[in-house]
Amino acid sequence: MAELDRRHPEGPEPDGPLSHGREDFDVAAYVRRVRGGPCFVCAVVAGDPGYDFEQVVFEDDHHIAFLDRYPTLPGKVLVAPKAHVEHVVRDLDEEAYVRLMRTVRRVALAVEAVVPSERTYLLSLGSGQGNAHLHWHIAPLPPGTPYERQQFHALMTENGVIPWSRRQAADLAERLRAALGGPAGPPVGAGGARPA
Repeated sequence: MAELDRRHPEGPEPDGPLSHGREDFDVAAYVRRVRGGPCFVCAVVAGDPGYDFEQVVFEDDHHIAFLDRYPTLPGKVLVAPKAHVEHVVRDLDEEAYVRLMRTVRRVALAVEAVVPSERTYLLSLGSGQGNAHLHWHIAPLPPGTPYERQQFHALMTENGVIPWSRRQAADLAERLRAALGGPAGPPVGAGGARPA
């Protein structure tokens, strides 16, 4: 993971908390990792300490929500079923799909309460070839973002990622947990990863 982690482990903070500035992102290294490494959602669910930027902000018996390690927008959160399912429609029965979408909405409302946004993007990405575990992206578009930097441009890591520290991740996670009504579980270690 070290070759991918181009963030500032404990600072500096280039333009303040969750800066709108971006830094280059090594897309080739990321592709190697997601295509050849373990499932990152399953690792977060298991509490793997190597996923310390992925601060858990919400979980229940079926779902988990956590910060995106490589955010392209301030406050980007991922929501996933805890069970390893891969297809957004056919792997979930109607009840499970509706339950997941209620969770996505609940977390998105908390994100909007904590992070200023002009619009909140909701989308499910991934592929059977990499990042296969079903997950939804909640991506709040900062107010005043120039139109040509909105929509897909705002979401693509090829256009850079937001530099941030573990301290910033922990602070944002704490504020999101409060907006969601409480802790997601006891944090452990410096990164606040969940216990297995």
